[in-house]
Amino acid sequence: MNRTMFSILSVLDKEGAPLGSSDIASRLGRQGTDLSERTIRYYLKRLDEAGYTVTDGKKGRKITAGGRMELKQGYVSDRVGFIINRINNLSFLSDFGPDNIRGKVILNVTFVPEEKLEAAIGVLGVVLRSPYSMSDRAIVVRAGERSPIIEAPAGMVAIGTMCSITLNGMLLKSGIPIATKLGGLVEVVDGRPLRFTSVISYEGSSVPPLEILMRSRMSDVLGAVEGGSGLILGSYREIPENSVLDAKNVLDRMAPHGFGGIVLFGSPGESLLGISPTDGKVGLVVLGGLNVNAALEQAGVGRGSQAMATLCDYPLLSSIEALEKAYLPRKEQTSLFLRYLSRTREESDDGYWSVLRALKQMTF
Repeated sequence: MNRTMFSILSVLDKEGAPLGSSDIASRLGRQGTDLSERTIRYYLKRLDEAGYTVTDGKKGRKITAGGRMELKQGYVSDRVGFIINRINNLSFLSDFGPDNIRGKVILNVTFVPEEKLEAAIGVLGVVLRSPYSMSDRAIVVRAGERSPIIEAPAGMVAIGTMCSITLNGMLLKSGIPIATKLGGLVEVVDGRPLRFTSVISYEGSSVPPLEILMRSRMSDVLGAVEGGSGLILGSYREIPENSVLDAKNVLDRMAPHGFGGIVLFGSPGESLLGISPTDGKVGLVVLGGLNVNAALEQAGVGRGSQAMATLCDYPLLSSIEALEKAYLPRKEQTSLFLRYLSRTREESDDGYWSVLRALKQMTF
């Protein structure tokens, strides 16, 4: 695999349909790569031999599953910086916000075996209602169902939940620049986020940092949700120090529309959960997003998750109540609801859930 072959595979993957050599040459040209059709045909033959592409009659070549896997795992040097570019592109394309509550949001996706769907909805019922989710809504797509958003493999169900990068898009549309710097594990004790225990830079990674940490089974989202203590996934971002009030205003306006999660704001020149900000910036820590998917994996019902998987119109997401009604037996719905009430009962000032609610949009 060389850079040219990687570029051709990337074009075929992005197109999602067979392409001929002339079409590939045209698309590569727009990216600043000038190759003749003859050269492209040569490399397509090599890709065929490697099993990364296959001929689809007169329509041209299409990428195979092996080709997609090679894109994800091979030629690492070309993928360094890819994650930051994807964040920036998705942030620009998402338009969900105070002035467009029916706009596009970014989804994380987890695949669940069909026979474990009820168990997955049970986990969602707890986590989506907790402060560790950006929204109490999700989309469920079964294998064979037509959906322009997600396609589930045979025997599997795709569950899409809101990605915290949706927040970047909302702030950008409000004129607030935001930079995603680090992803890591946040230690939570008695409902209070204390510090980052480990971090990975987005700029130097070829895979989303939180996806790496989730796959390594280092987080304990269910422990944090159910008992108040554990390691959860969080991301560190920065915004201009003069824009904090504007950013909080955006979040306040979005709260009635189901946008939540825990967003912690730092102060100028001061560290936030152990991370010091760049001059002229303040830190912003988001505890939400991929924690939902990590909980599904931790519970043993998830069979693979992808961060920042796709864009979706917000109205296509269903509330957790609607999902429970659609996919759970009535008796199980009642049991889950009673368990939820027992966890959210606030009998004292230092209750776990009351502490978390007070942390939302708090300035450290």
